[in-house]
Amino acid sequence: MKRKSALITGASRGIGRAAAAAFAKGGYDLVLNCVHSGQELNDFAKELQAEFKIQTLCCCGDVGSYEFVCRMFAQAADFCGGVDVLINNAGISYIGLLEEMSYEDWERMLHTNLTSVFSCCKCAVPYMVAQKSGRIINISSDWGIYGASCEVAYSAAKGGINAFTKALAKELAPSNVQVNAVACGVIDTDMNAGFDAAERRCLEEEIPAGYFAKPKEVADFLYQMSEAPPYLTGQIIAFDGGWM
Repeated sequence: MKRKSALITGASRGIGRAAAAAFAKGGYDLVLNCVHSGQELNDFAKELQAEFKIQTLCCCGDVGSYEFVCRMFAQAADFCGGVDVLINNAGISYIGLLEEMSYEDWERMLHTNLTSVFSCCKCAVPYMVAQKSGRIINISSDWGIYGASCEVAYSAAKGGINAFTKALAKELAPSNVQVNAVACGVIDTDMNAGFDAAERRCLEEEIPAGYFAKPKEVADFLYQMSEAPPYLTGQIIAFDGGWM
C-alpha cells in the first residue's frame, strides 16, 4: 500500500520545519522545499528518515518560479506517485511604507507569497482529483483578514491567499479535495525575531493567550487539519491566541 505523502514549502525553518516533523511522526513520506538552506534541509531530512523510518525528497529552489514548481512536482511524482497533502508555507515579509516600496519588492512579495500558492496547487490538483482525495492547507495571516499598516504588500498577498482558498475549495469539493487556510497570529519564528524585549512584552500583553505561539503548535494543528472530516473545507481558521 502506498504510504501517504506531503509536500511542504519553506520547510527548512519555522512553521515549515515543525510541520515536516509532525507529518514525519504521522508516517508521511515527505517532499521538502526551501530556497536558500539546502544543506540544512538535507541534514534535517536525514534526521527525520532515521527517526521515523520514512522517505524524504528535498527540492531546493524558488517556489515563486512556476518553472521550478513544475520541476519539483515532476520529481515528487517520480518519488511518491503524487502528493496527498500540500502545505503552502513559503513566505517572506516586507515592513515599510508603501510609497517607499520598489516595484521589484512588490513583485517578489507577490510571487513568493501568492503566485507560489497558485503554482503548487495547479501542479498538485490533477493527482488529487484523479485519486478523489487530497488536502491543501495554505499558511495565511491575520493581516490577510484585517490588514496591517506598513505591511500593505504582505497583507494583500495573504488576503489573496484567503480568497484563493475559498474559491478553490468550492471548485474541488465535488472531487473530495479539501482546501483550507490557517491565518496565523504572532508565531515565534525568524520572521518575528526583530522585536526587542520591550516590544515583545507589549505585544504579548495584547494577545489574550499571553504569548507567541511556537511553530510546533501550528504544526500540530496543521496535522490535525489534514486528518479532519472532509466536510471541513473553504475555511480561513485564525490561529492567534484570541488576538484579533
